[in-house]
Amino acid sequence: MTEQFESNYNCANASEDLHELQLLLHQLPSDGKQTAEQQQEANRLHNLIHFIKNKCDINNG
Repeated sequence: MTEQFESNYNCANASEDLHELQLLLHQLPSDGKQTAEQQQEANRLHNLIHFIKNKCDINNG
C-alpha cells in the first residue's frame, strides 16, 4: 500500500485500501496504553481513512 496518498488517488482502490487501513488500525492497542509511536501511527491511519472516504465520497456509515 502507498505510504502517502496524493490528490490523484484512484478511488477504484478505495475498498481494498480502506479494508487494509482498518485492519492495521485495529491491530494497534486501543485501551489507552499506546506508545507515542503507536499513537502517531493511529493518527496517520485515521487521516488516510478520512482522506479516502472524503476523496471518494464514501459515507462513514
